[in-house]
Amino acid sequence: MAEHFYGITDVGRIRDNNEDTYIAEKVLGGKFTAACVIDGVGGYEGGEIAAAIARDTLLEHLNRGSGDAFGLMKEALLVANERIYTERSSNPQRESMACVLTMALVDASNNQFYYAHIGDTRLYLFRDNSLVKVTKDHSFVGFLEDSGRLSEEEAMTHPKRNEINKALGFDPQMALHADYVETGSSPFLPGDLLLLCSDGLTDLVNSSTITAILNSNGGLPEKAKELVAAANRAGGKDNITVVLVENTKKRTRQRATKPTLVKKNDEGVAAAVPEQAPAPVATPIHSIPKKSTHRTAIIGLAALSLLLLTALIWNIWRTPAEDELVMPMQRERHPQEQRLVDAIAGAPVTTVSLADTALGFVVPISDTIVIEQDSLHLIGNGITLQGDSLYRGPVFVVAPTCRYLVLENLVLQDFNTALVASRNVLYLKNVRFRNCPVPVQYQFMLPNNRYISGRTRDSLFFVSDSLPL
Repeated sequence: MAEHFYGITDVGRIRDNNEDTYIAEKVLGGKFTAACVIDGVGGYEGGEIAAAIARDTLLEHLNRGSGDAFGLMKEALLVANERIYTERSSNPQRESMACVLTMALVDASNNQFYYAHIGDTRLYLFRDNSLVKVTKDHSFVGFLEDSGRLSEEEAMTHPKRNEINKALGFDPQMALHADYVETGSSPFLPGDLLLLCSDGLTDLVNSSTITAILNSNGGLPEKAKELVAAANRAGGKDNITVVLVENTKKRTRQRATKPTLVKKNDEGVAAAVPEQAPAPVATPIHSIPKKSTHRTAIIGLAALSLLLLTALIWNIWRTPAEDELVMPMQRERHPQEQRLVDAIAGAPVTTVSLADTALGFVVPISDTIVIEQDSLHLIGNGITLQGDSLYRGPVFVVAPTCRYLVLENLVLQDFNTALVASRNVLYLKNVRFRNCPVPVQYQFMLPNNRYISGRTRDSLFFVSDSLPL
């Protein structure tokens, strides 16, 4: 049986050395599949050395470490950053060496993957013939593209496309910046495919072409090689690296079955038999009494009237009360996310410090968190609450029962609407919104149970200090 992962790297058509490398193998005794694309920075030889240091360090920690996936990745990245920075500091010829990378740990048995990302390599999720870009490019042009200010075509040809603002080896104090490494997790369902790649692919091959190749026939090696060939056909201006991981489990489908009837046999024993429609019996039209026809019509009209009346009563009974907020259907939460929910819901006092809950730097959010306490002061300590790849908001809905909410030192990222509030006093202190088109939506109730909603824009609440709504 073919492996469910495959990696390939190619020097391209312009360069004479390859500063890319990759990981595609089982780690931690087969518990995870590790996939990683590493792109060296710093010119000839220096980029290769930085990429090699990062690869060796990651494999060293992933094969002997323990703990949760996020902890393993972060520890390995911190050590790799320190080793690269030490090497560049000790050798003046390598003073600009660094590397960017995207890695994923795939837990196939639990249909889940975890990722960590620095720079402009990328992670995509291919599901149901659709390609979703999971990571954000840590560059100015990448920010413009991810925020919709540049189209994909404009970003691919931008003169500053390859200028990055984050990399391993840039900052010796990386551990002090909670949001330096982008992390997250997402379900990895049967039939899903992960694509990790360097910018040698995405600078030259657009998403529609990538989608067509991933959707083509053939195994992972054929698809990976075709992606590399597409980049080379487009010019091959940089090294090209591709890693693919597939969830090869079969999709489960429920088979529709006919209902059964239970009838007794000659001995009085119940036996289940498939329900069959009775054979039609032809009845001459002249044999149907007129009174029977009228009686049937009256009974049918009465039944229809009763059904309409029942539906009306049900609809009135189900009309939300004045203070009722309609919440989305709940989904299974991530472990970190559940700890956050428990900390908020079970707070015996009005102040909750997220530093006391061992959440990590980034908490993936997969569903709405409802705040119902009378008052709450939530101190984030720089933690990022990030919408996972399948959820975009809101992260918090402030119920009418909460009169006073303070959010402090918190980053909310990748939500279409970050906060929804009504009748609440809301204070934001050093709260940052990233990729949140609507940071705060505020609902007002008018007479006759009518609502209007007001929305604030990013520029108003990007960083605020005790600013009430």
